[in-house]
Formats: sequence, C-alpha cells, structure tokens
Amino acid sequence: MKEIVTIQVGSYANFVGSHFWNFQDELLGLADSPESDLIFKTHGLNMDAFYRTGETDKGILTYTPRLVSVDFQGSLGSVSSRGTLYGEAPETSIDNLAWTGPVTTHTSQPLKKNLFLKSLYMEQNENDSHTEVEDKDIVESLENGVEHWTDFSKVHYHPQSLYELSGLWIDLNSFNNYGIGRDSFSGGLHAEEINERLRFFLEECDSPQGIQFIVDDYGGFSGVAGEFLENIADEYTNIPVLLYSVRSPDLCGDSTNRKMTVSRKLHDAVSFAKLASFCKLIVPLGLPSLHTSRIAKYLCLDDSKAYHSSAVYASAIHSISLPFRMQQIGPSAQLSNTCGELNINDLVKMLAGQGRQNMVTILDVAMPPPSLMTDIKKVEQKSLLEILQPLTPETSQDVEDMHSLESVTVHGAFASGCVRASVSQVKEAVQSAYINAVKRPKFSHLSVSQCPLPIPLPFPSIFGNLVGRNGELLSLDNNNSNNNKGILDNSSSRRGSLEVHSIPMAARLRSSIAVLPFVENRLVNLRKFGIARGALGSEILTSWGFGKDDAQDLAETLSNMVLTLKPYSQGSSSDSD
Repeated sequence: MKEIVTIQVGSYANFVGSHFWNFQDELLGLADSPESDLIFKTHGLNMDAFYRTGETDKGILTYTPRLVSVDFQGSLGSVSSRGTLYGEAPETSIDNLAWTGPVTTHTSQPLKKNLFLKSLYMEQNENDSHTEVEDKDIVESLENGVEHWTDFSKVHYHPQSLYELSGLWIDLNSFNNYGIGRDSFSGGLHAEEINERLRFFLEECDSPQGIQFIVDDYGGFSGVAGEFLENIADEYTNIPVLLYSVRSPDLCGDSTNRKMTVSRKLHDAVSFAKLASFCKLIVPLGLPSLHTSRIAKYLCLDDSKAYHSSAVYASAIHSISLPFRMQQIGPSAQLSNTCGELNINDLVKMLAGQGRQNMVTILDVAMPPPSLMTDIKKVEQKSLLEILQPLTPETSQDVEDMHSLESVTVHGAFASGCVRASVSQVKEAVQSAYINAVKRPKFSHLSVSQCPLPIPLPFPSIFGNLVGRNGELLSLDNNNSNNNKGILDNSSSRRGSLEVHSIPMAARLRSSIAVLPFVENRLVNLRKFGIARGALGSEILTSWGFGKDDAQDLAETLSNMVLTLKPYSQGSSSDSD
C-alpha cells in the first residue's frame, strides 16, 4: 500500500479539504453500515492510502486523515486544534512561570457549536434524539450560517493535523500578497513547526506515493505554500507533489481600482510561477463564476458562498484521487468494481513526463453525467467525453491538440435509468467516444469505479431538481409523472443531502495547449506591469520582496512554460526594454 499525505494551506483550500474529507468519512461509514447499498461495501478502494491508524494515551484505536492543515488563528471556529479524539493539551500554570512581576490573564469564550456540530456530539454520546426533522434544521442552518470550514466538518483529526498561524500581528485583510505570506512562514517558529508535522506523517509511511497539496492561490497563503513547497522539494526529492491551486469565485472579479487591478494581475503571475516551481504537476482551479458556467447545468450554486463552490472542487478532486487507492486485482479475480489503478507518480509521468512535458493541467468534470445510454429522443446524444467541462479558468475551447494527454476517471455511472453500469460497459462507452471523436488525444488512460460520490449530510443543497436520489437525471431517464408538474424546471428549487444520497461523476486531467492562455496571460502581465520600463507595478513587486532580477527569473519560468506548450513562440524574448 502506497500512502498519500494531504496538505491544505489557506482558508479556501481548507473549505475544499473539509468537503473532501467528508466524502472519505462517508465512504467509511457506508462500508460498515448494514443499511447501505452493496456498492459501498465492495467499493474496492484502500482507504489506508489517505488514513493512518493510531492509538490514544488511553489505548483507544483511531483512524484519522494523514493531513497537515494550515490556516489563520481562529479559523477553526468552535473546534479545537487538537481535534476531539486525543483530548486537550495540558494548560500551562502561571504558578510555574519564572516571571515574578504582575501577570494579566486574557481569556476568550469559546465559540458555540452550530446545530450540525451539536448533532455530532450527541451521536458520539449515543444520544438518539437525531431525527429527520433535526436533519432538515441542520441543512437549513448550514445553508445560512457557515463561517468556518470546521462548521461542516464531520471528521476526527489527529492533533498534528491542524496548525494555526499565530502571532501575525496584522489585520487579516492585509495578509493579501505573496511576500507577506513568505515572511510569515519563514519568521518565528512557523516553518519549523509545520515542517515537523509533515515529517511526523511521512516518516510513518512505508512507501509514500506522493503529496496531495491544496492551496489558496491568492493572498498570503500562496507565499506560505511556496516556502513550504521549497522545503519539501529540498528534503523529500523523491516524493512527487500534485498541487491544486484553488480560488473562490468572489476573488476572481476585477477591481475598479487601477492599483488593485495591477496588484492582482502581478500576484497571479508571481504566485503561479513560484508554486509551479516546486511541484511535479499543477492544476489551477477557480472559475470566475460557477453559477453561470457550463458545469452548473444540473446545479444551483451561490458563488458568494465558499461552502457551495468548494463542494464542487472537492468533488472533482475526490474523483481524480480514486485511482490512487484502487486495490490491485490479481489475474485470478473474476469480477472487479474498479479498473485503471495508478499512483501519483504514475499520473505525473503520464501527463508531465512524456511528449512536450507540460506540467500545467486542466481539470474537467461532469457533475453528474447522464447515463451511458441516454434517450436520444429527449436530448441530443453526446458522449461522456463531450459533456466534460473545465474547472480551470482561462482555457481555450474546441482547440485541436494532437499531442494532448489525458487521464479520465468515471465512477458510479448509470447504464440507463437507475441501472448501474458495469466496469466493462463504461470502458466500452469511453472507447467508443474516443473512436468517434473528431479530435483525439495522443494518449489517454481510463480509471473506472462503480462506487458513486456519496453525499453526506453537511453537503450543501446545490443540486437542481433534475437530479434524483442516486444522481440519475430525471428529465432524461425517468418517465416520472412529476415531469408534467414542473419538475423539469432545474432552477425552481435546490436539493441537498436529504433528497440526493449519491451521484455519478466523471473527471479528467488534461495536458493540452488549451491551457496556454492561462500561462501566457500571467507572463504578459508580469512583463507589462512588473518588468517593462516605467511599469506601474514595479514598486509593488519590490514591496513584496522581489527585485528586478527576481522578476526576470519569474518571467523566465513562465516563458519556459509557454515554450513547452508552444515551442515556436517568442515566449522567451524580453519586453523589458
């Protein structure tokens, strides 16, 4: 078994991570539940890839995520940084201090648990008052009251997992650039303590396959992550890093302030160039609007809620991660619920280690996809590949790339109606889609699992009412009499975990020249606003700790990425004169 350590750096990254771990926790619970669908009991996934076994000082066995999470002090809300399994650390008594002068003690009242966290506490204490009515109240309270990513987390964490950046002595709104994040990580004991927590998880691994890293790509946390990644690259040279740089929709809009606009464009360039320098594969995520994107065909999203948008990105990351923990099936096995297992290093070599060796990839998703055999009388027939839509911003549409490389994951798909497709049926459907496609990749890999995405209670109500109980699309597959009563109006109401229990998913990582605009825009903006003579943003870069030579180095990094995607371009020429 090859283990994975997950790192989450930044507030939005932890929102994404909270949903991700809720999916894993739900899979664990369904596998042990006598009432759950058989597909969750025989999913063929090795959860040990992401989890570790342990033991409290009282001898109680634990099973917790192999995770290092970094966020602001106070970001955990009502949850302790030590989690709930191992108890609180002993408090330091003022009687033991060497100081003999006057002592003033400042204490703050802990935040009250919300309705969801209270219900978890009651369940853990074998309280049977958790009813369906209460579930409805929980769903409503989460829709209207999520402030911290822990507000909807149902997972037990190890005491080494949750790290709060303390002692910043700045307004949190000022923690908004790469330089201040870099300085915060390197100053004091933060770097040493965070590195030590990662070492704790890695050193107990028998054969780590890689690090799954999720980071806020805007603001100070990109600087924290950049310094952290550099330390990882120096100390763990043989462990590949799969990096997801994520951004909330509310940070994607242009500012009316000229200086703020220049600052944002420069920060995008600096953050991307630095983060990409210390990983093997980077996946930018963060559409300006999920609500108006093509991914939202069957979803009802509120872009202003991180609780909503992060659930979509977490669902996609979960799908991409499935091949990393698929159990290998021996040649004597007759049936399998999975196929196409691979580890992080395999994925890196597949997408970034061959061909043009591009390490910037696009993540496409269908959430949920229609059944494989859709009724063509009701909808124009499209293949599984054609319905995938990008979560990566600033990408070209319908571009032909004969050197593109793809890794596709399909899980929980329906053959027709509510009949779950077999692994072989999915393989045949995808193979047929490639054969009939006008534009085909140079190489593709397919991973299939019959296990759908489970929808846990704290998942937001983001499904339109075209999505059925198990993720089937009612307008396409169900001859339901309700179809004549307005159920086809996808925007008329939202559905959540009480109505939708699981959904099929399709996701694809794609190395393609379609990502070229994303990289080129950052190179152009860095040269225009940061390097060119009289550039408006040169002083901004200086304030972040980047001199002229540093900016030129960043531009060279971006230029090399452009040349990788477009070898005959003039990407390496300088516009600074």
